[in-house]
Amino acid sequence: MFKSLSTSLIVRGILAVAVGIIALAWPQVTVLALVIMFAVYAFIAAGLEAVRAFSSAKAGPVFGHLLLGLVDLAAGVVALTWPGPTALVLVLIVGIWAVTAGIVEIAAAFQAGEEAGTRVMFILGGLVTIAFGVVLCARPGVGAITLALLFGLFNLIYGTWALVQGIELRHTRKAMHSAVEETGLAGPQPSTVHNPFRRPAHR
Repeated sequence: MFKSLSTSLIVRGILAVAVGIIALAWPQVTVLALVIMFAVYAFIAAGLEAVRAFSSAKAGPVFGHLLLGLVDLAAGVVALTWPGPTALVLVLIVGIWAVTAGIVEIAAAFQAGEEAGTRVMFILGGLVTIAFGVVLCARPGVGAITLALLFGLFNLIYGTWALVQGIELRHTRKAMHSAVEETGLAGPQPSTVHNPFRRPAHR
């Protein structure tokens, strides 16, 4: 559980940071390029959620990750199949996706089977995503350049957060593994003291 979650967070963090850097370094991006960039990001995010879902042995996390993956997948498909997308349409698609994904992520935090630390990560990530979506939905006429800058900033913030959380989870998993090994080595050893009342084993 720790291993799959930390790996997923690290991969998603790297992806988000890369997309954020590209969006910020390419401010004169076209609407079509933004559509492709967002769709690729959504598809990869959906794949990572599916991996996390099927690597969990508990029903609660499986449902939450699958729902998040379906939201990401649907947003990517809508962005690619929308005929002649304008900047306004793309802003609304990204805004609705962000709000929906954030709500689902927060709801997934309260599914049975999640640890306390995982719940906090889901809630914080969901709040950041919802805030990004609300900003876009409140100002749908921002244009392609502004959308690229906002999308880049969001991905840099979210990606950095995911990377930090993934690395911390990996360190926590290693510390727990080391503690278990030390406990096993220092555990009670079988007694070698001769017991005069013990009956000899039959041969």
